[in-house]
Amino acid sequence: MTESLTESDACAGEPSPRGRIFADLTPLRTSPDYRRLWFGNTVSWVGQGMTALAVSLQVYDLTGSAFSVGLIGACSLVPLVVFGLYGGAVADTVDRRKLGLASAFGSFLLSVVLVGVTVAGVERVGVLYGVVALQAVCFALNSPARSSMIARLLPAEQLPAANALNSMTSTTGTLVGPMLGGLIVGWWGYRAAYGVDAVTFTASLYAMWRLPSMLPERDAATDRKRASVLDGLRFLGTRPNLRMTFLSDLCAMVLAQPRALFPVVAVLWYGGDAKTTGLLVAAPALGALLGGVFSGWLGSVRRHGLAVLVAVGCWGAAVAVFGLTRQLWLGILFLALAGAADTTSMVFRNTMLQAAVPDELRGRLQGVFIVVVAGGPRLGDFLAGSAADLTSPGLAVTGGGVACVVAVALLGLRWRGFARYDARHPDP
Repeated sequence: MTESLTESDACAGEPSPRGRIFADLTPLRTSPDYRRLWFGNTVSWVGQGMTALAVSLQVYDLTGSAFSVGLIGACSLVPLVVFGLYGGAVADTVDRRKLGLASAFGSFLLSVVLVGVTVAGVERVGVLYGVVALQAVCFALNSPARSSMIARLLPAEQLPAANALNSMTSTTGTLVGPMLGGLIVGWWGYRAAYGVDAVTFTASLYAMWRLPSMLPERDAATDRKRASVLDGLRFLGTRPNLRMTFLSDLCAMVLAQPRALFPVVAVLWYGGDAKTTGLLVAAPALGALLGGVFSGWLGSVRRHGLAVLVAVGCWGAAVAVFGLTRQLWLGILFLALAGAADTTSMVFRNTMLQAAVPDELRGRLQGVFIVVVAGGPRLGDFLAGSAADLTSPGLAVTGGGVACVVAVALLGLRWRGFARYDARHPDP
């Protein structure tokens, strides 16, 4: 990152953020509540990754249909979009600790249901779809509450480090969970995978239980009124810096999302098979994980808006170059670079949402974040597939990457104040 993005603010007795290479562990050292929450989330994310794979395998065993497996995504997407906004409003109304605890307990019970259904020998795919949909509802209620807590548990200067650590949690679950799930299903069957997931949820439950009360900080004028989704959207509509965090992410996820084409390019470009597709799928996640591991320098960045623009531009450029590659190792390299850029963008976008949004609105803005994160890539999959059918996979991937770079540059020129956003003076 360029010098214009950083400022030397070394604290007494602490290494300068600029000199750090590995992830800054200060939030884990200074806040026992955050430490327990982070550990519990990491363990439960791995368990959820195991269950996601196990459900997919079980649905395929029951139906023999790839289409039926694909419906699992629809069963989770609709509740995430619908209840994401609603969950954010609830998180701005009730004690966030209680909401997080209740929704985590719901997820735990659903894992127990999967164990019971498997032990009882119930072979109805509709039951699995229903559990997946309810799990998405629990996640949509839990995520805004959990994300809104971070700014209450840590000082503002530690938020980038905390969000980098949180990114490692999700990518670890994405990478490790399915691998463990495949091994456990292969050795001991579905009930074992679901049972392990249920056990891992106890770590998240314990972390939530130990948290202090987290009632939203609301003034007297709004304390008597229930938090409204529309109020959150209206607030977002009048805050250009916050709005830009979502628009820039949509540039990346909608215009330059190549994952739907991985099975095609694995065969056409690299002469590979399903294993090659697996490598392409894993490459961005691995890059994202490495981006979190080597995130120590993020704490020195003050121009968060400019950092987001640069990171999204790097994502688009890496995807564009990936579309030109015909050597597998080179394609994996650029996908990993894209994943690392995505982690950087996510860290600063999340930090801006936590630092620049009043506490009474944080849940609703986090709910919008869930909708964008859940819906954007799906729309990107549709756009990439359609463009590839109309032109070619190479043109669709490279053209999408270039479009992302151009779009985020135009947005930056249109709202120049975003690039001047200073973390020391958060301005929504």
